[in-house]
Amino acid sequence: MGFTAHVDVVGSLLRPPGLLEARERRAREAIPPAEFKEIEDRAVREAVSLQERAGLPVVTDGEMRRESFQSQMTEAVEGFGNPDLDAFLWGEWKGDEEVGDREIRRPADLGVRERLRRRRHLAVEEFVFARSVTDSTARTIKVTLPSPSLFANLWSPEVSGGAYPTLDEFLEDVAEILREEVAELTRLGAEYLQLDAPHYPLLVEPETRSFYEERGWDLDRWLSRGIELDNYVIGGREDVPGSEANDVTFAFHLCRGNQGSRWLVSGSYEPIARHVFGGIHAERLMLEYDDERSDGFEPLAHVPEDKVAVLGLVTTKSPRQESVEELRRRVEEARGFVELDRLAVSPQCGFSTSTLGNAVGVEDEERKLATLVQAAGEVWG
Repeated sequence: MGFTAHVDVVGSLLRPPGLLEARERRAREAIPPAEFKEIEDRAVREAVSLQERAGLPVVTDGEMRRESFQSQMTEAVEGFGNPDLDAFLWGEWKGDEEVGDREIRRPADLGVRERLRRRRHLAVEEFVFARSVTDSTARTIKVTLPSPSLFANLWSPEVSGGAYPTLDEFLEDVAEILREEVAELTRLGAEYLQLDAPHYPLLVEPETRSFYEERGWDLDRWLSRGIELDNYVIGGREDVPGSEANDVTFAFHLCRGNQGSRWLVSGSYEPIARHVFGGIHAERLMLEYDDERSDGFEPLAHVPEDKVAVLGLVTTKSPRQESVEELRRRVEEARGFVELDRLAVSPQCGFSTSTLGNAVGVEDEERKLATLVQAAGEVWG
């Protein structure tokens, strides 16, 4: 049992303008909660419908209820203070000639301030509502969650020391909250979950790795302790209440940054592939391969025989229209390192990793997803 299709989707879709306006009004308390929820619900219905029209065997809710792909943690859990969007977006973002580069500085006072206390579940509402608006017997619903060590960004010895003297202690609490979320989603019938872990590719470049090493962990510890926390969240199937062995499929998404059609780092997966591909207990590796920033397919040789490599061949950063023939050719290249049955295709990331969406349109989203479905049908039948 489990999700085994050869075409997949990462998570987010563009937020409709009406939803973005409603979020801004809600922040000013200029719209009642019930009305805001109706607007969110409508956006989710539209997101699911778009994926259904494209023919995807897996759908998400488009992350319509989130400010950023990891913000449901800070919204559902007390102790983080009130971080704004820049808390998730800071960095030296690189763009092409059209969008240009952009630097967002890390807020100086950013950091967890109190012991974490969960107010509500993070993604249960997303799953339950998405299930109500699609035929879950015909399509699998994917729910995305952030990797626990991603939240090292929200810990600093100066700000957080009173609540959590060490990074380890803080991330252990984050991992426990996420493990409880997995248990509840599984109890409710979720069959496909994804951990988003873009910080591992950031370790490839010295400039971005230095921040994470300043948290107190060197590269080796990030590739051991970080994966250990991810695996704790995933858990053994017998460890998740209400589930049977192998009932839940996990994906692990590794990208190089995706905001406003910009990226953070380039380079091969090779420096981290052996540790991450072999160490994570997820069955599906969601990998970014949409352009030369990802280098070649050689690191796929490290993908264990019990895992599927999902090739993110379609870019979400521009309207460029990939062809079915192009996708078929690239899958054929990847076959030199992983057998065809253990390959799949997807977009390289979400279309709107935060409310700051990429420079594409809704028509581009649907066309790109439909092209993936068509290509998968021709390659795998």
